[in-house]
Amino acid sequence: MSSPSERFECHWHGSRRLLLAYLIGQALALGTLLMTALPGWLLAGALLACLGHGIWALPRRILLSHPDAVTGLRYDRGGWQLYTRASGWQPVRLCRDSVAWPRLVVLRYVPQGARLGRSQCIPFDAMPADAHRRLRVRLTFSRRRWAAAE
Repeated sequence: MSSPSERFECHWHGSRRLLLAYLIGQALALGTLLMTALPGWLLAGALLACLGHGIWALPRRILLSHPDAVTGLRYDRGGWQLYTRASGWQPVRLCRDSVAWPRLVVLRYVPQGARLGRSQCIPFDAMPADAHRRLRVRLTFSRRRWAAAE
């Protein structure tokens, strides 16, 4: 990196592999619930919770079809920003527990004005291979990656 103010931007889309992993996890959770000896009301509540999570998470975190889904990251003089179709570019602070592995990036961030962190999984099939590599390198070696947005 030649300069901490060097501009960086990347975008991603929904991932089939992440969808498959999520559906397998949901199937295992539902199968486990159905095999346990829970009272009917508790079983119904747990099944509704799994269904509700799927309805909420699939468009926002996996398929990225919801307007509030995070689909882009950029760094410029103003700091780190995330993109959603509903809000455009919004300033964020990246968290130290973000992970950049060769086949998966887990982006942990705190939106400006929020107290709790959020996360977005970006598997290797969600963007071109060279863009995924540049994202991993930027997250690993950026000098100001944990700085708050200005």
